[in-house]
Amino acid sequence: MTTRPILFLLVSYLFSLASAAERRPNILWIFSEDLSPYMGCYDDPINKGHTPSIDKFASQGVLFKRTFMPAPVCSAARSAMITGVYQTTTGTHQHRSSRSPEGTIDPNTHINLPDGIRPFPELLREAGYFTFNSGKDDYNFLYDRRKLYTVGTKDAYKPGMNGWQGNNAVRKNKKTFIENTWSQRPDKDQPWFGQIMIWGGKAKSRHVRKGELLADNDVPIPPYFPDTPVHRSSWTQHYNAARGADAQIEEILALLKADGQLENTIVFFFSDHGNNQSLRHKQFCYEGGVHVPLMIKGNHPALKAGTVRKDLVLGLDISATTLALAGVKIPDYFDGVDLFAKDHEPRKFVISARDRCDYTIDRIRTVRTDKLRYIRNYHPDRSMLQAQYRDKQPTVKDLHRLHEEGKLTDYQAKFWFGLRPEEELYDLAKDPFQINNLAANPAFADQLKRHRKILTNWIKESGDKGEQQESAVQLKATYDLWKDLPIFKDAKTNPEYDQFP
Repeated sequence: MTTRPILFLLVSYLFSLASAAERRPNILWIFSEDLSPYMGCYDDPINKGHTPSIDKFASQGVLFKRTFMPAPVCSAARSAMITGVYQTTTGTHQHRSSRSPEGTIDPNTHINLPDGIRPFPELLREAGYFTFNSGKDDYNFLYDRRKLYTVGTKDAYKPGMNGWQGNNAVRKNKKTFIENTWSQRPDKDQPWFGQIMIWGGKAKSRHVRKGELLADNDVPIPPYFPDTPVHRSSWTQHYNAARGADAQIEEILALLKADGQLENTIVFFFSDHGNNQSLRHKQFCYEGGVHVPLMIKGNHPALKAGTVRKDLVLGLDISATTLALAGVKIPDYFDGVDLFAKDHEPRKFVISARDRCDYTIDRIRTVRTDKLRYIRNYHPDRSMLQAQYRDKQPTVKDLHRLHEEGKLTDYQAKFWFGLRPEEELYDLAKDPFQINNLAANPAFADQLKRHRKILTNWIKESGDKGEQQESAVQLKATYDLWKDLPIFKDAKTNPEYDQFP
């Protein structure tokens, strides 16, 4: 008489185990803005012990020490991340392109993705995933948001909506993220993929916990900046931003746990590019512009707690790995690869690219190998401080003032206001600030040729569309976007705009 209940319980238990094994994981991207890895788990001496939530996150999953984004600016990087393909291949490399007034579509300026390439959330939706993006899109191509994301599209979306439009992460009781997230699923057993944007470097000290705020004299300033109160304050803010991001990570993970979602959710934490407080980092191809934090944790055999990986990782590997963990086939056109594939081979190099940013026309390409960084400047006649959106910021004004007064070091004056070298090569172990350009050093001639060849081959094989000048129609759209703003009128703009009245 007692055997049947026991048998029933055993069968039920085995069935529940099988169901759990077959259940696909939820996947969350905590996608930060403008954040360099100034954190304890990245051995940063200033923030050691002051990013406890991020450090705990890293210790519970896989920490990647050397992850580099395909671009050092948000829209180009995000356009690449959402497609899994380099922005220079899809033609989405010019920052804030394919934009028009909300509710309109301009066939002359909107960019269509190449045939066959689709934003990967569409692939997840087709595989049965509920999807959301609680934050900005910032994609430089024409797309229908209703195909990418399950929620946040009915009332907020209009055809032709600007590419930076997204959904802000609305808070409940000023603490928890709830709007446009997993909580909106009608079927609570449906797996979900979501993105939650945190402001990261742009938040400065806004989210820093009480008693954790760094003072301006607590952080040494790198030698490429003058040691003035203005620059010291700006530089310090990014270390504070990392501490603030830590508080936000803690909040999001706590919400996942409270909602019973943490156990079956794989969480990625990374940034779109590096430090936005530094004129030399965001928008530029030095380490600080493209090196970002990346850590992944979750209840999955590949995510062994305490794993630290030092292989070179391309940001697009995040997109490919997301599909793989969801059990979705990675498209053949992807430039990213599954970081946990059985046949995974570490990369020998990572390429990143910078093109027009806002109205500032430039083209830079960089190759990161194990110990060296190579940079190719295609407009060396245009100084680092050519006209840009930051011209009214105190740091830029301070540099101009000091230059006029002759108070910059020889290196600072040449770096910020002189001609740029066509090629740069740095030994990162010996020269972490990337000050000593080895491109003309005979001892590094072979390495220079090697890196030059890697870049030349990549440009050809990837179909780098930066080889062609941006069309007059697209340039006119950029000109029209900025022409009425004082910052543009006061600046000596790029000669490419001289064709417009």
